Amino acid sequence: MTPVVATTRDELDAALKTFRPGPDPIGLVPTMGALHAGHALMLRETRARSRATVVSIFVNPLQFGPTEDYGRYPRDLAADLDVCSAEDVAVVFVPDTTVVYPDGALEVTIDPGPLGRELEGASRPGHFSGVLTVVAKLFGLVRPDFAVFGEKDYQQLALVRTMVRDLDMGVDVLAIPTVRERDGLALSSRNRYLSDGEQVRARALPRALRAGIAAAPHGPDAVRTAALAELSAADGVELDYLEVRDPALRSVAQPGQARLLLAARVGTTRLIDNAAIDLGDGGPTG
Repeated sequence: MTPVVATTRDELDAALKTFRPGPDPIGLVPTMGALHAGHALMLRETRARSRATVVSIFVNPLQFGPTEDYGRYPRDLAADLDVCSAEDVAVVFVPDTTVVYPDGALEVTIDPGPLGRELEGASRPGHFSGVLTVVAKLFGLVRPDFAVFGEKDYQQLALVRTMVRDLDMGVDVLAIPTVRERDGLALSSRNRYLSDGEQVRARALPRALRAGIAAAPHGPDAVRTAALAELSAADGVELDYLEVRDPALRSVAQPGQARLLLAARVGTTRLIDNAAIDLGDGGPTG
């Protein structure tokens, strides 16, 4: 299926009219392009649940800091459209900055709240305000019944869910598990920045997660110790943060379901990853 490519608001509205009204939902997958197998899974899952899959491809300047990689973020629209065609996407929305932000600087943006200033937000001030603002705008432009996000960006997922709930947006938010390369590294558009040697060093991140999962029955301190041991033993990996939180990321985790999150720099590339863990009560390791 060859998708309709819309670059303006009017073209998007015209394309969506084809599918409205209808008995089945419309699903949105917001992306910044450079689509990979993780995105393909998101598109496949969206297509299985919807009358029409809409993909947005927009590298959002509002979520990049002044020293970050906005200018060199990978862009390959032709390859992205091939992925969309293979996954039977109905509409691909590819706006430029003037379409998304027609008045230039915004007077009103989304405040992500306290969680938006922790973890990724502490390392990237303003990042989640930019993310939530563009997601809110895409929800308004597309008016989807549901939207799909990947668990790899787990804090983003948690904040989008909170925004939708708190602001009564009426969009169901679905999560797709992280897709990994054969060596365990989480798929990311930024993996393209890694040299062969850096790719090898980056495998310390999934090793740290596996170590944390194995230590989880013994409590959060054991998780942190085990994961940090893997990262400390790896050359060329500069840790930013490693934390254990509850599934909503709001507090220090208690026994039961929790999330282990980490960020590290390998060479000049900053990578994030996370895993679900089942915490014990911190009893003896035996």
